[in-house]
Amino acid sequence: MNDSASGNAPGPGAASTATMPWLAHYPASVEWKAPLAQHPMHELLEHAARRFPKNTCTNFLGATITYEDMLRHSDKAAKGLAAAGVTRGTKVGLFLPNSPTFIAYYYAILKLGAVVVNYNPLYTVEELAYQVKDSETEIMVTLDLAVLFGKVAELIETGALKRAVIAHFPALLPGLKSALFKLLKSKDLARPRTSAVADRLLFDDALTDNDGKLSPVAIDPANDIAVLQYTGGTTGTPKGAMLTHANLSANISQMTHWAPDLVDGKEKVFGALPFFHVFAMTTVMNFGIARAAEIVMMPRFMLDDGLKLIAKTRPSIMPGVPTLYNALMNHPKIKNYDLSSLKMCISGGAPLPIEVKRGFEAMTGCKLVEGYGLSETSPVATCNPIGGIVKEGSIGQPVPGTKITIREIGNSANILAIGEKGEICIEGPQVMKGYWKRPDETADVMVGAALRTGDVGYMDEQGFTFIVDRLKDLIICSGYNVYPRRVEEAIYEFPAVEEVTVIGIPDDYRGEAPKAFIKLRKGKTATTEEILKFLEKKLSKIEMPAEIEFRDELPKTMIGKLSKKELKQEEAGRRTRS
Repeated sequence: MNDSASGNAPGPGAASTATMPWLAHYPASVEWKAPLAQHPMHELLEHAARRFPKNTCTNFLGATITYEDMLRHSDKAAKGLAAAGVTRGTKVGLFLPNSPTFIAYYYAILKLGAVVVNYNPLYTVEELAYQVKDSETEIMVTLDLAVLFGKVAELIETGALKRAVIAHFPALLPGLKSALFKLLKSKDLARPRTSAVADRLLFDDALTDNDGKLSPVAIDPANDIAVLQYTGGTTGTPKGAMLTHANLSANISQMTHWAPDLVDGKEKVFGALPFFHVFAMTTVMNFGIARAAEIVMMPRFMLDDGLKLIAKTRPSIMPGVPTLYNALMNHPKIKNYDLSSLKMCISGGAPLPIEVKRGFEAMTGCKLVEGYGLSETSPVATCNPIGGIVKEGSIGQPVPGTKITIREIGNSANILAIGEKGEICIEGPQVMKGYWKRPDETADVMVGAALRTGDVGYMDEQGFTFIVDRLKDLIICSGYNVYPRRVEEAIYEFPAVEEVTVIGIPDDYRGEAPKAFIKLRKGKTATTEEILKFLEKKLSKIEMPAEIEFRDELPKTMIGKLSKKELKQEEAGRRTRS
């Protein structure tokens, strides 16, 4: 398998600089029309293990596994799952933190033609039960950590889930750490073998006790679903984006073309982001495996431990969200840690504030480039060039084979001119097959072959796209559009501000008005009056926050990006009570 072996960049319209202005300004080392590999996803691990069998595949809290050993364990897991009845189309859940178990079972499931369903370990039992039912998940893979197994056991007891595979967490740790964990943290381990659901459990050690040899399963990359990635999409209702083998493999091929200077078998990827999220699944795990890189993973990111791990293992690639880079940049002892090994940092998942980009680059000397995508696009759709022009505030240019159009809001058939603001739409081989069991919602987000993103933005004359905001976050003040991102960018320029989130709140005069929630830098102070005075020359009167609330912490999602949902719920509840 290699990137030029099969498939080609799609032809979303005749290539012209009028409709695709990026063509005349593309990075010199990247070809937009480059052939894109589209193949069964399990071949990534097989290919890496053939080329670099003795290279380290995973580094998990000091325990390392080579590529040949990872492939061997994954093949045994595949044979064990097949013996347990997993076959083409079977939905298999992964309810796991970042761990070697995640990687082994991910590729095992795909090798059988079955479907991976990613689950958030922080979900409540109620949220899990909804996703299990909606996705038709038949079996779940998890660890014997009490915090995970307790939820899985409840799902089985209530009949929501049929069976589960349980792996032993201490077995993943280096010898001394494993012994100490069992001795000092035994309360964190469940006892699944003596649980009420023991008869419906399969155990990893027994499941993988085989020779790993099984008959190949024929997979149609273009049509067979590899992953059901649950997302709120543009409507907020959880639904599974159907990502095919071709979607995911094409996206990895696009990333490989975008970063031509990386050397297979020589890189290290830092895995702070959780693999169950599409951003890390692609940019850390699948991309790391495709490049035969060492994946340095953390089961849960802790800032101090993360900095020590970066300094010790010296990764060269670090995908992250803006809050990760902001936290690193603002760490009081950051100068004590050596981050010089980093040569490629990609920010995604949320808008990258300009002040964070400048500060992180000045501190590390590593270029921090912003990319963009959605669960529905596998996820990478655009990125700023790794080498060459990078435009602050831009999500970059389309990756190879991808076409970005800006369309009129409310009239998606109308493609707008350069510089005009509208809805960002994406066309390319990484765009999902559709939403699982939701043909109407699929039809609603598609305009021909293009996906409506729900994000408002514009494109400049060099094909760089700029996001103004999400349609659902738009604040309508006195009939005017106010974009929270613009207000946030202005507030970030205030020296004492570390993090900020802006939402719309009801306003008797304006209908809606912006409210800013601010976390200050450690040891810094500021008043509402000082911030409003600072903003007077940066924002119009319509954009000025009607309220400012200071918080010690701001709510974040599992991958660490700032979340507006909880703040909107708080405000709604507060106003209902009043």
